[in-house]
Amino acid sequence: MVTLPPWAIASSSDYFSRRYRTDDEMMSLAIHLSDRNITEGTGGPFGAAVFERHADGRCTLVSVGMNRVVPLGNSTLHGETVAIQLAQRKIGSYTLSLEDGGGDGSERDDGLFYEEDNDTSSKAEAEEEKDEKEEERGDAAVTDGATTSGADAMCTPAGGRKRQFELFTSCEPCAMCLGATLWSGVSRLVCGATKDDAQAIGFDEGPVYEESYRHLEKCGVGVTRNVLTEEAAGVLRRYGNSGLIYNR
Repeated sequence: MVTLPPWAIASSSDYFSRRYRTDDEMMSLAIHLSDRNITEGTGGPFGAAVFERHADGRCTLVSVGMNRVVPLGNSTLHGETVAIQLAQRKIGSYTLSLEDGGGDGSERDDGLFYEEDNDTSSKAEAEEEKDEKEEERGDAAVTDGATTSGADAMCTPAGGRKRQFELFTSCEPCAMCLGATLWSGVSRLVCGATKDDAQAIGFDEGPVYEESYRHLEKCGVGVTRNVLTEEAAGVLRRYGNSGLIYNR
C-alpha cells in the first residue's frame, strides 16, 4: 500500500480546498510538501502534485506526493511516482491520458492512498461501458489535424486528449521518474530545482539528458522548468546538511 504521512493526510482538506491558477501557486505546494517531508522526518526532500487544468483556466488538485522511499521501504516511491499512483487511483484509470469523461466512473474523493486490491479486472462492467463509448467516438489517431506514423505514432494516444493533467515536482525528475512521467499520461511536466541541485548534495539522478525532455515533448508532454528554482533548491540544501543520501 502506498500511503501519505499523517501530517499530509491531516492537511489534505487545506491543500484540496485552495484555488490554483498560476504555475507559481502550484509549484509552491510541491515545494511545501518537500520541505514539510524533511521537517517531519517522513522521507526525502522531494514533493510533487498532480493538478487537472480545466477549460476556464482553473486548476484543481488531484493528488499530492512526497518521497516515501525510506519510511515505506520501497525504492520506487519517489515524490512523482507517489503523486502519479494516487492520481490514477483517484481518477480510476491506469492512465491520465483521458478524453472528457474518461475514467472508470468511480472517481474517489480522497487521493490519499492506493490499495493493492485496486485491480482493474474487478471492474468489468465499467470497462465494458467505457469500450462502448470509445467505439461510438471512433478510434482515429489524429493530432492537430495530421495523422502520425512510425515512431511518432507510438507516442500519440488514440483520440483527443481533452482532460489535462499536469505534474508539478519540486525537482527535475530522476531517470525513473521521467519514465513514469511519460507512461503516466500527464499532459505537462513542471519542475522546480534542477538535476544539478540534487546531484550537488549527493543524489544520483541517473541518465537524464536534454534529449530526455525533448522526447517527452515529442510525445505530447509539455515541459516547463526552473519554476521557483531557488526556493526549491533551498530545501535540497537544507536536507543535504543532515539528511540520508541514498542511491543504488
